[in-house]
Amino acid sequence: MKKAEEVGNRFRVSQRPNHMNYRAKFTVVLSSTVMVALLLFGSVVKGASGEGGSDTADVLKHLKVYTQVLSYISTEYVEEPNIPNVTLGALNGLLEAIDPYASYLNATQYKEYLKNSDGHPADLGLVLAKKYGYIVVVSVIPGSPADKAGLSNGDYIESIKGIGSRDMPLAYAKILLRGDVGSTVDLSVLRRKPEPQKMTLTRAIVTSPPVESRMLDGSVGYIKATTLGTGKVKEVSTAVLDLQKQGAKKLILDLRNCATGDPEDGAQLANLFVSKGLLTYDLGQKVPRKDYNAEAKDVISTLPLVVVTNRATAAAAEVAAAGLQGSKRAALVGERTYGDASVLRPITMEDGSAVILSVAKFYSPDGKSIQDNGVTPENVVIDPDAATGDPEEEDAATPEPSATHKAGDDVILKKAIEVAKARG
Repeated sequence: MKKAEEVGNRFRVSQRPNHMNYRAKFTVVLSSTVMVALLLFGSVVKGASGEGGSDTADVLKHLKVYTQVLSYISTEYVEEPNIPNVTLGALNGLLEAIDPYASYLNATQYKEYLKNSDGHPADLGLVLAKKYGYIVVVSVIPGSPADKAGLSNGDYIESIKGIGSRDMPLAYAKILLRGDVGSTVDLSVLRRKPEPQKMTLTRAIVTSPPVESRMLDGSVGYIKATTLGTGKVKEVSTAVLDLQKQGAKKLILDLRNCATGDPEDGAQLANLFVSKGLLTYDLGQKVPRKDYNAEAKDVISTLPLVVVTNRATAAAAEVAAAGLQGSKRAALVGERTYGDASVLRPITMEDGSAVILSVAKFYSPDGKSIQDNGVTPENVVIDPDAATGDPEEEDAATPEPSATHKAGDDVILKKAIEVAKARG
C-alpha cells in the first residue's frame, strides 16, 4: 500500500549516486552506532545479571548484516538516499517488530511530544497502535469526533495532515492528531474499500461517557463500560449495587470497545467480584514482578457473572477480563481481545531523542502475556457486522451459525444472556 510519493519523500536525488562520499560514510557509521546502542541495550542488561552471554555475539552478527545493507543502499541505490530517514524507518521498524506501541522520536519530535501532552487538550478520541507499518485504530471513544466520523476498530490511517503514516512513530501520530479546540485535521483512511477515504475531523475535548446499566429479561443485570479511566471503576461499582437492589440475580459486564484506562484499573475492576487470589501481575527485564491480588474488603457482588469482550477490548478491560477468567469467577463471551496491556516509559538519549517502549507487560493469572496473546473467551462469538476481512483477526474466533442473523442484531449479547441464565 506504499505510495510512490512516500518513496519519493524518503529519498533525495543526487548527481553522485555511484560512490560513497565522506558524509555518506559518516552517516552510515552514525546510524550503525545508534543501532548498536538499541540492539545491545537488552544484551548488556542480561549480561550484567549473568545471562545471555551469546546474545551479544548474536546481536553483533545481525548488526553486521544491517551495516552491510545500509552500505549497499548508500552506494548502489539509483539515487543517493537520505540516510537519516532510512535509519529512522529502520529504528521504527525495529521497535514495531517487538512492540506495536513503541516509538522513536528525534530530539525535536520529543520536545514537541512533551509540550503537546500538556498544551493541546483537544483530540479526536482515537485509540491507536501500529500494524504492518501503518497506524491502525484499536478503538474510538463514544461520542468523540472519530466516533461521529464512523471510524472503528481495524481502520488504517494512511495519512495525517498529508503526512504518510507508513513507518510514522506512533507517538508522533498522536502529536499530529492533538490540537486546539475547534481546529481541524485531515485524514486519509483505508477501510473495507479499495480506495482511501479522505475526511476532515474537528478536534474537541473528548469526555468519557458514563457507565450504562439496566435490567434485562430474566433478572439479568447489564453493565456497559466503554472506558475505564479515572472514576469509572467506581461507576461500575455503583451500577452493580443498584442492579442488585433492583433484583438482579445474574450480571453481564460488557467491556466491548473499551480500550482506555491503566491496567491497574483493570485489576481494581476484577477485584469488585473476586475475594482472593492473583488477578494479574506485571514484569519486565528491569522491572521486578508486581502481583495484584484480590482483597475481600473490595468485593461488592458474588452474583454469577458473564464478561463480554470483542476485538476492540484493550488495556484495563483486558486485564479485568483475564483476571476474572483466570480466577474462574466469570464466563467470557465474544471475541478475542486486542492485546494491549503494558507499562510504557520514555527512555531519553544523550542527543535529546527518546525511545518510548514497553518496559513491563501484564500477565493473566496463568502466566500468559496479555499484550502478546490477548484474552480469548471460552464462549467465542464473532460479530458478523464488524468483520474486517483481516485473516489474522478473523482467525481469532469462529462465528456461530447465524442463519437467522439480521443486520443490527447483537449476536454476542444474545449469547451472553444465554450463558448468564445458564450459570448457577
